[in-house]
Amino acid sequence: MNFLLTLAYDGTNYCGFQVQPNGRSVAQTFQDALQAVLGSRPDIKGGSRTDAGVHALGFKLNFHADTRIPAAKLPLALNQHLPPDIRVLDAQVVPEDFHARYAAHTKTYLYRIHNHPIDSPFDAAYYTRVPRHLDEARMQAAAQQFVGRHDFLALCAAGSSAAAHGDTVRTITDCHVTRKGDEIDIEVTADGYLYNMVRILAGTLCEAGAGRLDPAEIPAILESRDRSRAGPTLPAKGLFLKCVEYDL
Repeated sequence: MNFLLTLAYDGTNYCGFQVQPNGRSVAQTFQDALQAVLGSRPDIKGGSRTDAGVHALGFKLNFHADTRIPAAKLPLALNQHLPPDIRVLDAQVVPEDFHARYAAHTKTYLYRIHNHPIDSPFDAAYYTRVPRHLDEARMQAAAQQFVGRHDFLALCAAGSSAAAHGDTVRTITDCHVTRKGDEIDIEVTADGYLYNMVRILAGTLCEAGAGRLDPAEIPAILESRDRSRAGPTLPAKGLFLKCVEYDL
């Protein structure tokens, strides 16, 4: 059977989702749990690629396995063999040809900013602190400029394989900024992303919020395809993969 699982994880201690030679990955840790539960190590297909230090609220992956364990019992069985910073939230059976990455229609990322001079003692590992006051209205005005089908090379870090192949056009269907007290949340929904795209987008919105960039400049920045004209790449710890959407 082909199983589709939803995971949440704290990416602080991992080199990203994919198996890497330079550190422990979420995928490797998850496959260790599969080995313990199933007695085999099936190939897993991740619905996205999260980088080192990035977190997930609703990561999706699928794998094929021959097991008598019903889908409803898989989360509990796997969680018994996973560290506490990785949890399986849900499991379901999907069609044999389903692929978590290629079947995804949209992916939504959340970037969290703590807009205060002092860190919170409770969750500083899950946001980026910006001490200077940010104007969320200016950030929202800039965010709206990203919505649509654009060439996002200006929001792509060096070393991107997609950029090397000239594949830098993506469609953002929603990009919005909300403030809750000292927390500013940036949410982006798109059909795909370039390397560090959301972290650079968030950095660009912070430049607008700080008054260093006019929101009206965003179209020209995108048209320039020049990374140096966009904002800084914000740290990984503020980024969460929120959800992946499918037609199921």
